[in-house]
Amino acid sequence: MDYKKAGVDISAGEEFVRLIKPQVRQTFTSRVMTDIGAFGGFFQPDFRNMTEPVLVSSIDGVGTKLKIAIELGKYDTVGSCLVNHCVNDILVCGARPLFFLDYYACGRLKPEVAASVVTGMVAACRENGCALIGGETAEMPGIYEAEDFDLAGTIVGVVDKPNIVNGSKITEGDVMIGLPSTGLHTNGYSLARKVLEGRMHEKVAGLAGSIGEELLKVHRSYLSVVEPLIGTDELKGMSHITGGGLMGNTMRIVPDGLTLSVDWSAWPEPLIFDLIRKAGDVPEEDMRRTFNLGLGLVMIVAKDRVDHVMAYLKSKQENAYITGSVTRA
Repeated sequence: MDYKKAGVDISAGEEFVRLIKPQVRQTFTSRVMTDIGAFGGFFQPDFRNMTEPVLVSSIDGVGTKLKIAIELGKYDTVGSCLVNHCVNDILVCGARPLFFLDYYACGRLKPEVAASVVTGMVAACRENGCALIGGETAEMPGIYEAEDFDLAGTIVGVVDKPNIVNGSKITEGDVMIGLPSTGLHTNGYSLARKVLEGRMHEKVAGLAGSIGEELLKVHRSYLSVVEPLIGTDELKGMSHITGGGLMGNTMRIVPDGLTLSVDWSAWPEPLIFDLIRKAGDVPEEDMRRTFNLGLGLVMIVAKDRVDHVMAYLKSKQENAYITGSVTRA
């Protein structure tokens, strides 16, 4: 008996590191002080243009979207989803990303599969100006089946304290502006997989590809659109629409005594959500609590600033929708 016969292949791990090193280095900035393989990732930030820099961190995964990636044999999009999800989580606090770390756990390490996942991470990190400075790869037979893997990521960003966006200034009459999602993003996949089981390769009129390909669309990042508004008087609050839906997530930033009045017909709902709704006869309340239904991020702005913000979003070629308002509870 040796380690490989027990289910852990150290050579496969070494091959994986060899494959990803050139990719990961593409995300490095002048602030990264260590190469891949060190015991810790060193990052020297530059806060000279900030008065009171505050670090903001978040950790997340991509859930059972991984099962669809495995079924279709397409792995790069989930890597991008992981990074973008984490970027959005700190973005709605007003923070921009500095660096990212990932955790990849599997039943049996296949270097080419894991490298494809990292390819997606690298693409998203470069898009968001974020350095991928380290990670952990764990081969755990007995915990995961041979084909299974799990994925999680941690992001660290920074915001100047005066620019923190936390919803504390939200008042009655403020307006919700929603930005479109690319689909489910990274939430609701256990329900989607259940009701669409056996249909991942099916083509449906109105979808660009198969149902599975639609479900694997990358969770988009909103950083490039939203960042220019941070530090201005335009934004009172933002919410990343993940598990819990539009109401559940946006209410997290709404002060006590206030609530939200949502116009659920204000934006076009992507076809994939209606396929799920009909395939599973899913109650509308469950649809609204489980999925983003086509909106990935919500901004709350003062009523007299709505036209200005909408004009800015139009200049960025961003479809945006007035989705409701803040009211008394």
